[in-house]
Parts: sequence; C-alpha cells; structure tokens
Amino acid sequence: MRALKVAAFMLVVTSTAYATPNVIVDTKGVDTTQYHADMYECQQYAQQVSPEEVDSAGRSVVGSTARGALLGAAGSAIAGGSGSDGAKVGAGIGLVGGALHHRAEKRHASELSEEQKFEVTRNCMVHRGYTVLN
Repeated sequence: MRALKVAAFMLVVTSTAYATPNVIVDTKGVDTTQYHADMYECQQYAQQVSPEEVDSAGRSVVGSTARGALLGAAGSAIAGGSGSDGAKVGAGIGLVGGALHHRAEKRHASELSEEQKFEVTRNCMVHRGYTVLN
C-alpha cells in the first residue's frame, strides 16, 4: 500500500511539472498526499481550457498584403507615380505588418489561455477548502 502511495505521489509530481499555473497554497496542517491529489485533479481541469483561436497566419498575412498593395498603389497613383511600384512597396509593408500583427495576436491568445488555466486551478483549490495565497 505504501509503495502504491509513493508511486502515485511520484506520478503527480512528474505530471504536474508541465502545468504552468503556479498556485501558492498554505499547506500548514494539510495532508500532503491529499493536497497533491487535489492539485493534480485541479490542474487536469485547467488543461481543459481551450486555447484562444487565432486566424491562421496565411489568411492574416494575405489580407494585410492585399490591403498594403491597394494602399500603396492608391498612394502612388495620387502622388503621380507608377501604380505597380507603389503596389510592390505596399505589398511588402503589408506582408511585414501582417506577420507582426499575427504574432502579437498569437502571443496575446496564449497569455489569455494561461491566465484562464491559473484561475481554474486557483478556484478549484479554493473550493476544495485550501487557503490560496495568490
């Protein structure tokens, strides 16, 4: 029986290493075996949080490139230059802008997902009677 508890504890410790929510719990007077089991279960609930969906990079970049090309051509035509040169410059600017915008959106979505996982873990532990310090 003791070997089973040790094996379960090691499983919990190794499986919670991947979880990012860093919930700090006051463990004074708490049964550590039950604490680790509860933390594991709460982190499993947190893993159910769906990552925020962000459009694929292809659609975002293509759309930004097309808008950049149109704006570049229009700006160049208004200034009296060749529309195709303006379109090329606009497309290049649109491509870079689209890629940067998409990367920022993905990073923001990832941060929101991590915040939600933290909240799920925190709320789960609080509802199980633990004193959560953060």
